[in-house]
Amino acid sequence: MAVLRVIVTILYVLICVALVVIVLMQEGKSAGLSGAISGAADTYWGKNKGRSMEGTLVKLTKVLAALFIVISVILNLNWGF
Repeated sequence: MAVLRVIVTILYVLICVALVVIVLMQEGKSAGLSGAISGAADTYWGKNKGRSMEGTLVKLTKVLAALFIVISVILNLNWGF
C-alpha cells in the first residue's frame, strides 16, 4: 500500500504543477464595465470563446481542480498507512 500512496502523491504533485501552469496561461478577466458597455460579447470571439484556446484552458482548469480535490481527500484518508 505504501507504493500506491507514493504513486498517488506523485500524481498529485503533477496535477498541482499543471494546475498552476494552466491558470497562469489564462487571460485576465479585467474587461470589467468597459467590456460590458462596448458590447464585446456580441463579437465573434465572445460567441465562440468555448471553442477557442481560452475555453479549452477553462475546461481543463475545472477538470484539474476536481482531480486536485479528489486526490487531496484520498491522500488525507488514513487507511493505516
